[in-house]
Amino acid sequence: MNAELLKCLKPVTEEEQRILIGDKQINRGIYTTSSEFTIDSNKMLNKGSLIDIRTHTRFIGFPAHKHNYIEIMYMCTGKTTHIINGNTRVILEKGNLLFLNQFSYHEILPAKMNDIGINFIILPEFFDEVLPMLNKENALSDFLVNTLRQNTKRASYLHYKVADIIPIQNLVENLVWDLLNKQHNHRQIDQTTMGLLFMQLVNQTERIEHDEQNLMYHTVAIKVLKYIEESYKIANLTELANQLNHSVSSLSKMIKSSTGSTFKELLQNKRLNQATHLLTATKLPITDIIYMVGYDNTSYFHRIFKKKYNVSPKQYRDMENKDVKI
Repeated sequence: MNAELLKCLKPVTEEEQRILIGDKQINRGIYTTSSEFTIDSNKMLNKGSLIDIRTHTRFIGFPAHKHNYIEIMYMCTGKTTHIINGNTRVILEKGNLLFLNQFSYHEILPAKMNDIGINFIILPEFFDEVLPMLNKENALSDFLVNTLRQNTKRASYLHYKVADIIPIQNLVENLVWDLLNKQHNHRQIDQTTMGLLFMQLVNQTERIEHDEQNLMYHTVAIKVLKYIEESYKIANLTELANQLNHSVSSLSKMIKSSTGSTFKELLQNKRLNQATHLLTATKLPITDIIYMVGYDNTSYFHRIFKKKYNVSPKQYRDMENKDVKI
């Protein structure tokens, strides 16, 4: 990380100074007013803010807690050890990111002076303004964001090992800088930067690490969604099942359980979304588009297209082109 940014983040805070001179536990009053240790966004964010940052409190263990917001932790230097939901140990090293679902329990072991971590405090509503930046109806990006928003036992966190991915490091650094300096148009800059960050992270799903056995379904779902995004024209459930060493029936159950949709539904949605993009962004013949998105039966394509959009492909193109001209 940039030396000037580290210089801003490294100094001992008032809270840490009290710990160094004898406080033996975290002052919960800084974080919450409830008896249960749920860190309150109202304590962490200024009124009207959807996102902010604070440095992680060092020199003492941070007891198990929840958040009523989404937390992303980034290690600037050193490392921190996290216990998630009481039994999963995650070591977050320099340059890596830990996304925490707002419903997960989270404990952090004591950090040293040079273990400098940043906590991004993010209200779920912030992502409502970020998602439209991502590819329209991208099932993979939707799944990753919903993982952080939904109350589920599976996938309560995402641990990205991306220290060597330069664009991601640059985007995180830009976001930190803007949140520290708060330019007059910082909200738009923050949303744009987070959107770009997610675009990069969607391409790095193989960098997500999971340690718990019960996160297997989540890991499989990400692989399936990425496979569909990248290979929708020729995607085949049997071939994918072989690649993942699962039977077709067990993989089908995992996909339905994790995403709420069948493989066929996910694939069809991706192909139709790509078809609408080609209809509006190109002048290619409709028969060519049908072939390009993976169908060789034009009658079947017309039938499923009209069922989803209530118009034929030609009518869809004409309507969209008319809207553009207006």
